[in-house]
Amino acid sequence: MSAAREIIPIHALKAVCSTCSLQELCLPLGLAQEEMVQLDDAINQRMPVRRGEALFRLGDAFRSLYAVRTGFFKTVVVSEDGREQVTGFHMAGELMGLDAFGTDQHGCTAIALEDCEVCELPYHRLENLALEIPALNRHLYKLMSREIIRDQGAMLLLGNMRAEERLAVFLLNLSQRMAARGFSSRQFVLRMTREEIGSYLGMKLETVSRTFSRFQQDGWIKVQGKQIEVLDLAAIKQLVSGCIGLQH
Repeated sequence: MSAAREIIPIHALKAVCSTCSLQELCLPLGLAQEEMVQLDDAINQRMPVRRGEALFRLGDAFRSLYAVRTGFFKTVVVSEDGREQVTGFHMAGELMGLDAFGTDQHGCTAIALEDCEVCELPYHRLENLALEIPALNRHLYKLMSREIIRDQGAMLLLGNMRAEERLAVFLLNLSQRMAARGFSSRQFVLRMTREEIGSYLGMKLETVSRTFSRFQQDGWIKVQGKQIEVLDLAAIKQLVSGCIGLQH
């Protein structure tokens, strides 16, 4: 953790996985009731993370995974000349901290893009529990595999796609992730700035803005500030057909 936080009574903010609406997204399905109780006990508490605050920083020791309950995060690395590179965006129902599995320290910094809430899963507890619950162990391996695939997709995105394809993949992926959480797949608010999108996609700010404008002129989307309405999802899918989307 990068900064000390106020300790919140666990009886007041205890995260109960068995009744959480996001359990199907960030935790394995099919656990027996007693296994869910064990998992509940492994969760420390719900933690608030204010906008602009770092959940963990590059180089921090790996102690916990974090399930995002509400809000949006970005993960970043900083180059030697001080430039920030966005490596990902994470929303409710997703686990953060998987980057530290191999090295026992975080390889990026996670910053809240808005006021957020996370559930902390101390890894030593989770690891011990995974030995007792095969489904949980399999799920952890699945999550690590998904992280590798996401990184491969990001490399392809930056290496082989045109600007229009990069932004189309980004919007399509965001639409799919919103739908998986029960939200509208066609109307959503971008919590990140155009500059942050450009950093993630390897595009200049001007190129991001110009591509958004082109999509709007073509009737594919409607843009009002950070509010996006997808008008022609089929056209966006057609543009990225044959490309590998970024899976989270």
